[in-house]
Amino acid sequence: MTEGNFVDYINLEVKSGNGGEGSSHFRREKFVAKGGPDGGDGGDGGDILIYADENLWTLYHFKHKRQFKAGDGEKGGKARSTGANGENIIIKVPIGTIVKDTKTGQILVEVIKNQEKKLLLSGGKGGQGNWNFKSSTNQAPRYSQKGKKGKRVKVTLELKILADVGLVGFPNSGKSTLLASITKSKPKIADYPFTTLKPNLGIVPYRKFSSFVMADIPGIIEGASEGKGLGHHFLRHIERNSVLLFLIPVDSSNCKKTFQTLLKEMEKYNPELLDKKYLIAFSKSDLLDKELHDEFFSEVKKNFQKTPFCIISSINNSGLMQLKNMIWKILN
Repeated sequence: MTEGNFVDYINLEVKSGNGGEGSSHFRREKFVAKGGPDGGDGGDGGDILIYADENLWTLYHFKHKRQFKAGDGEKGGKARSTGANGENIIIKVPIGTIVKDTKTGQILVEVIKNQEKKLLLSGGKGGQGNWNFKSSTNQAPRYSQKGKKGKRVKVTLELKILADVGLVGFPNSGKSTLLASITKSKPKIADYPFTTLKPNLGIVPYRKFSSFVMADIPGIIEGASEGKGLGHHFLRHIERNSVLLFLIPVDSSNCKKTFQTLLKEMEKYNPELLDKKYLIAFSKSDLLDKELHDEFFSEVKKNFQKTPFCIISSINNSGLMQLKNMIWKILN
């Protein structure tokens, strides 16, 4: 899924280097009539490595470079000298990137810490030179090993946003407005479904110079777990959030059913998502007068007895401090 410079899914082709060929050289000097074998080993092929860089937040830099090839090992030399190893290729990715085998879907590498470096493909081993094969019965071996070939594989890079709090809700539930109200983030806000087409991150300042990171995830719809709407493109981002904040507008026709639908879609996608800590914020309370607000609070308290919740308005900032207090308490 892409919008502007944000890319969180891309396919690449990577190849590790070939091992260098071993040498079949024999020692030849002026006063050594019959020098023995002294062919050196070939150098190892270069590796492909994945490196997590906190300065990257998207996979956009791969849009114009999709192939990576490590250097080949050099051939062995005389006097048992080993050939130079091939140059390694280090592929820098954002923290939270998963590398999968495109064909099988198997996860090959996952990096979740800054400066974490992991091996994706190892280079081919260099071949042995002929001096390795000298024996009492074969004093002059005239053969050496060829280096092993490197590996080539097509991989898919997926970025899962790392955030303390993930906003979950139907389109137009007020997620982007909330993020804009409590952070300095400026997400696109409009009165139509799927205004948000990419995750937006914002830092929420809290008391005593503390803060936490909140992510605005594109809106969920019924059937999202089966790929409808933005489907899996946003659901995978929820997997890395510590706390889930469900946003349900007060003018929803049935708040309880809305919440159950959201839970159902997450469970279908990944049942482990339901093990996360969560709370509910009922948004757009500025649409209610005092009497309707009290009536709505009584109804919610009855229907959501075991779930922490608060009623907020991102327009007049009502309940936002209470919401931050609740989130901070859960995070800590």
